[in-house]
Amino acid sequence: MVVQAYILIQTEVGKAANVASQIGQIKGVTLAEDVTGPYDVIVRAEARTVDELGKLVVARIQAVEGITRTLTCPVVHL
Repeated sequence: MVVQAYILIQTEVGKAANVASQIGQIKGVTLAEDVTGPYDVIVRAEARTVDELGKLVVARIQAVEGITRTLTCPVVHL
């Protein structure tokens, strides 16, 4: 089973569209859209394990210039 998560991202002012575009190119990201509200970009990502998902967020997504904060919300199937 694949581990999926939504990643809520806050960016520097005026950087949301660029951040969403860059993140959308990362392998493992299935959706990246800029939005309004308390977060600037919402990403849906998937990986084979929780550890791989963590590495994707920390090593790849958080490395994108313009990001100030992320919140990762794993999808659960109840």
